[in-house]
Amino acid sequence: MFDTLSERLQGVLGGLRGRGRLTEEDLTKALREIRLALLEADVNFKVVKDFVADVKERAVGTDVLKSLTPGEQVVKIVHDELAQLLGGGSSALAFAGRPPTVILLCGLQGAGKTTAAAKLALYLRKDGRSPAVAACDLARPAAIDQLEQLGRQLQIPVYAERGSTDAPAVAAYALELARAQGRDVLIVDTAGRLHVDDELMQELTDVRAAVKPHNILLVVDAMTGQDAVNVATSFQERVAFDGVIVTKLDGDARGGAALSVKAVTGAPIKFGSDGEKVEALEVFHPERMASRILGMGDVLTLIEKAEEASDVDEQAEMEARVRAGQLTFDDFLKSYRMMRKMGSLKNVVSMIPGLGKQLQGVDVDERELERVEAIILSMTREERQTPEVINGARRARIARGSGTSVQQVNRLLNARKQMQKMMKQMSGGKTPNLQSLVAQQRKGR
Repeated sequence: MFDTLSERLQGVLGGLRGRGRLTEEDLTKALREIRLALLEADVNFKVVKDFVADVKERAVGTDVLKSLTPGEQVVKIVHDELAQLLGGGSSALAFAGRPPTVILLCGLQGAGKTTAAAKLALYLRKDGRSPAVAACDLARPAAIDQLEQLGRQLQIPVYAERGSTDAPAVAAYALELARAQGRDVLIVDTAGRLHVDDELMQELTDVRAAVKPHNILLVVDAMTGQDAVNVATSFQERVAFDGVIVTKLDGDARGGAALSVKAVTGAPIKFGSDGEKVEALEVFHPERMASRILGMGDVLTLIEKAEEASDVDEQAEMEARVRAGQLTFDDFLKSYRMMRKMGSLKNVVSMIPGLGKQLQGVDVDERELERVEAIILSMTREERQTPEVINGARRARIARGSGTSVQQVNRLLNARKQMQKMMKQMSGGKTPNLQSLVAQQRKGR
């Protein structure tokens, strides 16, 4: 979502990094470009004005222009202020001393509340909680069906009362069920409208009174741009929500909503969703997002995603093979499937420091992962375990079986050779596992 903004900011700040000396004129020019980049990203005008003023005050007021590395210091100031604009630090959910904790979701129709309810339930279950979901969107006929289908898929209970038109009563009934069944979290999905109106707000107020939620989260569609900030302001005045879930972060929106909502409403972004899959919900870390926008990568999130995508035994087995300098196509298949679990390839690439900028303008083809998997699955067990036996005739058969070309099969075979060569070079030294990498990263922060 932040691609255009990221490109603009990296271009401006990249010109400052290598400068051994900066004048106030250089800084003024850079800030003007930053201001234009933020406005083009649909960030609220007042937010942009305050942001640029804060950066300028820090840059000029701390003798940055006289320092030995003024460019780097300006970049750090922009990073810090960008992180502050996005919310400062990560904001956790509040959990009740006596369960169940109630989380009320609100927002306009089409923002993705129902899907967000299921995603949040899955996230909380992975975190060791026992969630349930209340289907209180009684205005949209398909909402209950959608939620029940997601509940069956995730094996998470959904409490609903078909035929009812009393959302507060349904919410109260769901809370009683959650308490009786020992559920420690109840997520309440509510109705939306195409725009903010009194009927919507009154229903939300009544549902809130019925269940007394510990968290009220506004679900905002990042694709709605600046209008999302206006919606957030209206909801904050009437409902006083505690935090925000921003959906469709993987879209081609300019990013203004995410960059403006905290400054305008005072409520932090707690979660971001960057895909349609139910696993595509993650805690929103302002500092990490600021680093990604400025092309610094996001190693911690990358490592955490890798840990989630593979179990400890798989990590240990892969590490042993790295040390031995071995790499079969079964290993290749495991690693590619792990990457697919981590989310979109473009998103993963953006987390690797420096790589996103090197691949700027390059079309990251998500279908390439599917082609690789198809080629490997077209191999026999012997061919996957001993790729050296794959001759010309076998390559032609594999290409036919996978719906690809012999050239694509050859590219994959060469890629495996290159990776194995690199692994043999690494085998003499120690290869840290994911847990130790996480510890090192966190220690350095």
